[in-house]
Amino acid sequence: MWNSARGMTLIELVLAMVVIGVGLAGVLAAFQQSVRGSADPMVRKQMTAIAEEMLEEAALRAFMPSGNTAPAPCARNTYNDIDDYNGYAAANVCDIDGNVLPSLAGYGVSVNVTAMALSGVAAKRIAVTVTHGTDSVTLTGYRTDWAT
Repeated sequence: MWNSARGMTLIELVLAMVVIGVGLAGVLAAFQQSVRGSADPMVRKQMTAIAEEMLEEAALRAFMPSGNTAPAPCARNTYNDIDDYNGYAAANVCDIDGNVLPSLAGYGVSVNVTAMALSGVAAKRIAVTVTHGTDSVTLTGYRTDWAT
């Protein structure tokens, strides 16, 4: 009768360590790849929030053009109608008074307003584009002359 041995031989132990090591290296490589890109969703969310704020600010202005004073660069405190936002472009995000927000350095904002008709109703298309490096987010909204 053969004496049944229990346990593992040295060769089996070394082979098990190699297999586990290769598997663990693969899992860690995949984890590293996901961690490397984990800041991207935060940047995209910030760009979307900036675009939403600017789109809402423009849409809340009067529909019909009216005279206003020319603002300082980046300032929007004298804008009183949607058309004032057409062509707005700032390399930095500013508050309505034109103060650059240092916490949003690296983000740029531009606005394009286009007059159009939606099913015969006068409307304006507001397109806000926010950039950060090579990434960009564009939000589009429409405003009709509902007050008249």
